[in-house]
Amino acid sequence: MKTVNVAIMGIGTVGGGTYEILTENHDLLLKTQGIDFKVKKVLDKDISRIKRFGIPESAFASSIEDIISDDEISVVVETMGGVEPAKTFIEKVLLSGKSIVTANKELIAKHWPSLEQAAKKGKAGLYFEASCVGGVPIIRALQEGLQANNIEKIIGIINGTTNYILTKMTEENMSYAAALKEAQNLGFAEFNPTADVDGFDASYTLSILSSLAFNTCIPITSVYREGITGITVEDIAAGKELGYVIKLLAIGKKNGTDVEVRVHPAFVPVSHPLASVGGSFNAVFVKGDFVDELMFYGRGAGARPTGSAIVSDIVYASKRTSPLYTTFENNGKLDGSVNISGDLTSNFYISVSVKDIPGVLSSIAGIFASNNVSIESVVQKGKDGIAFIRFLTHAAKESEIRRAISEFSELDKSNRVISMIRVLEN
Repeated sequence: MKTVNVAIMGIGTVGGGTYEILTENHDLLLKTQGIDFKVKKVLDKDISRIKRFGIPESAFASSIEDIISDDEISVVVETMGGVEPAKTFIEKVLLSGKSIVTANKELIAKHWPSLEQAAKKGKAGLYFEASCVGGVPIIRALQEGLQANNIEKIIGIINGTTNYILTKMTEENMSYAAALKEAQNLGFAEFNPTADVDGFDASYTLSILSSLAFNTCIPITSVYREGITGITVEDIAAGKELGYVIKLLAIGKKNGTDVEVRVHPAFVPVSHPLASVGGSFNAVFVKGDFVDELMFYGRGAGARPTGSAIVSDIVYASKRTSPLYTTFENNGKLDGSVNISGDLTSNFYISVSVKDIPGVLSSIAGIFASNNVSIESVVQKGKDGIAFIRFLTHAAKESEIRRAISEFSELDKSNRVISMIRVLEN
């Protein structure tokens, strides 16, 4: 039997969930993994949070040095969140030769290279399964389950907060504001929800997952980002009529040396597996050249699902004979051979309002045609001298769509673009 002493930095929601799993499932882990896990030190600036979990005072750490100097500790869990002091603490731990397990996606997305450099220097492991999609084991699948494949695309609903909000707007006809308020009341959304609703959280995750999937560094600065704050119940209703649901998607695609990475709302066909992912659940759709299509589904957040992923990494780190590092040059820069496609090609949904006068539809159609945009379907409804027109286009370049929209706006000062939403191909 092997004994592994663990330290936890940050005993909030996720750190607490990790502690509960290590203690409540101690005997299960001992039986199935042959390892006696002991939480030897816990560090948190709020001592009352440590006491709340019934942790003995002998395990209280007064500083990061208490953990670093303890030669019996081999794995340290970071669940503090944010960039600092987490980054400084993690680097100190790694340089001391202890492996780190973290759920901190922002930190990994922004500082992965320097953290891995510290890990290599200290001959320690850096593991972060819990940083992406909560309890869903997508990182392990990419690193150890799909090595035989060139990954062609990875498409995910990877933020539970925004998925909850959009589900409420879709199923209960809630406004964005009302759905956000409910998500905050239930603890799915923070008081300041910017990281979630503006797509930052999803872009951090996509940067990490696309780097692993495409075996090349995809820095966060390469990810196009757009949030859900502009989505309305009218957009959702229009989608329903056309056979779509709206989801905030993280999309990564690779074709040769061309890569596109983007986070934005999209119309998803109701027949697509991602369309049925509701509430705070997450899912990641992966396509490899030999395995074809796979989907990973589960809880994307929460104390226990995320804690489950953390404990999985603790077990993994404890069993490895040598640390696992990235197989690509992880220097935080885009490889010179990779071309990030900025001018994306997609089908588009465009909703506009114009004066309801003869010839207006043909004028708009002419603008689209002159910009190489082909119309798949169009619906026009009039009210009080205003025509509301919805277009669904065939595949077009985003630059062509934006040029057409600009010309449409210049046609008449009263013309207004209500919505422009990309459509996911089936």
